[in-house]
Amino acid sequence: MSRRRRLGLGCAPLGGLFAEVSADEARATIDRAWESGVRLFDTAPLYGSGLSERRVGEALRDRPRDEYVLSTKVGRLLLPGEPAAMFHGAPPAAALFDFTADGIRRSLQESLARLGLDRVDTVLIHDPDDHLDQALAEAYPALEELRSEGVVRQIGVGMNQWQALARFVRETDVDCVLVAGRYTLLDRSAGDELLPLCAARGCTVLAAGVFNSGILANGTTFDYAPAPPEQAARAQALAAVCARWEVPLKAAALQFPLRHPAVGSVVVGCRSPAEVDEDVGLFGLPIPAGLWEELAA
Repeated sequence: MSRRRRLGLGCAPLGGLFAEVSADEARATIDRAWESGVRLFDTAPLYGSGLSERRVGEALRDRPRDEYVLSTKVGRLLLPGEPAAMFHGAPPAAALFDFTADGIRRSLQESLARLGLDRVDTVLIHDPDDHLDQALAEAYPALEELRSEGVVRQIGVGMNQWQALARFVRETDVDCVLVAGRYTLLDRSAGDELLPLCAARGCTVLAAGVFNSGILANGTTFDYAPAPPEQAARAQALAAVCARWEVPLKAAALQFPLRHPAVGSVVVGCRSPAEVDEDVGLFGLPIPAGLWEELAA
């Protein structure tokens, strides 16, 4: 995978995750990512009840289609109701789980309509934690059929845990998995089983949540809640090691997952051009081998 697709833009913030983002700011964020060489964009129906998909589609519609990789997700349908509380400024639609084969096809059709594009490159089954059997028996075969028909190029699963992802890799022929928060400087739990399994099967890993929702980016939250004392202490220790090498902790957090051969890309959420500039700069910052050796210990 080329370097320009090693860093991907996570587009949940552009759907108003935790704070409202204006249409102009969202467009400027995507434009800045493009200008910076980013060519991987990840969105989902959940993100702002379709708002993120519409904004991503509007920004990419006039770009050369073969120059970027676009991923979205299935497993939730948008129906009249209240948007998820974490998304601000979202339209009045509720994202409800549906892992049936019909639901999967409908979800993709509706995503394409919101995006205003004729295809997406990657489709991920989104958060099937409490619906694993149905996702394996119904959602996955539907995606497999769409892949065989050439409707999508790659299929996979995106989750905040690694155990169920490993089950998908063992039991299906997914092309990729997106693992959020479980292969980071602070939480390397996916590294013992999932990543070696993916490497052996030729399944690409997309690493997201690399700041563990903030604690590795000078924040105080871990997995979207106040960080437990032991996690906070470990983050402080990591920051101290980085400081001795005069490397920002955020730079090490951004680059760490790509040191594993199974990881193809890091996906990081941004809500402004300034955040894009910061992350692109940190992503390209040279990091001494000695720092990696000390962090590995």
